[in-house]
Amino acid sequence: MPHPAAVAPWHWSALADTWTLEPAVAALTVLLAGGYLVGVRRRGGWPWYRTTAFLGGLAVWVWTTGSGLGVYERVLFADRAVQLVLLLMLVPLLLALGAPVSLLADTLPAAGRERLRAALGGRVSRVLMFPLVSTVLLVVPPWLLYFTPLYRETLTSTAGNIGFHLLLVLLGLLYFWPRLQLDPVAHEYPLLLSVVITFVEVVFDAALALVLLYGGHLVAEPYYASLARDWGPSLARDQFVGGNAIWILGDVVGLPFLVALIRRLIVTGRAETAAVDAALDAAEQARVSDHEASDGERASDGERPWWLDDPNLRHRYGG
Repeated sequence: MPHPAAVAPWHWSALADTWTLEPAVAALTVLLAGGYLVGVRRRGGWPWYRTTAFLGGLAVWVWTTGSGLGVYERVLFADRAVQLVLLLMLVPLLLALGAPVSLLADTLPAAGRERLRAALGGRVSRVLMFPLVSTVLLVVPPWLLYFTPLYRETLTSTAGNIGFHLLLVLLGLLYFWPRLQLDPVAHEYPLLLSVVITFVEVVFDAALALVLLYGGHLVAEPYYASLARDWGPSLARDQFVGGNAIWILGDVVGLPFLVALIRRLIVTGRAETAAVDAALDAAEQARVSDHEASDGERASDGERPWWLDDPNLRHRYGG
């Protein structure tokens, strides 16, 4: 990656024609894509839209860290803010929609499935997938990033920058995995709770953006001032644009998640209704069968309806 102070002035075409290499992300995405496609081939009949979502998430991950966003990530605050939203929300959402754990479970041998089930049911999984914990893992890291030395560390350290690219995706997965419940989870929670949590996340997202916009504090000001770039927005304007990107882009990216949750609610509701109807039908059929069997037993024991033996009525019924 070129030194931050040596890059050319920002231009929109850099999102398509300017590239850098993030070795960690590149290697990880190749491994994940290969493993996923092998699993799809072994299983057979895997939904195409799951594969599209997963591979799309990997593609967005590579684009976010390797395109112009990656080239200017340590030069412009707004650029880094866009990366934050995409890595924390969009990439994990697409990966979770691909249901990779379900695919893995379907392709593992019986012993492997049993170990996977035990791991998902363990104490660590239960804690990480608890709604309050997974929500904190999503909403707290951006606050820690911008208002602690961590942000400057991601700008000045290669390890910190790689951690920024990888850890945010992991934290996002820990949020979307138990919220969508497409993959096996340690404990299932009502999907309506996930809808409520989504609105809570929107509030925290807006609060962070407002602090960045109107808090009067420039994040990592000494670092950005040391770049002495003579092009683009001022430091204050750059942070203003970045704050708006976090607010607006975060809400836009959250819409597909809300749509996916509502769709899951509808599908789950229909399945539950069908199951209840089937159980009621089975119970009614069993009751009718028992009643018919009882009538047959009474008839076989010689029991006759009373009106056939009544002297005043039997002639009407062939008695």
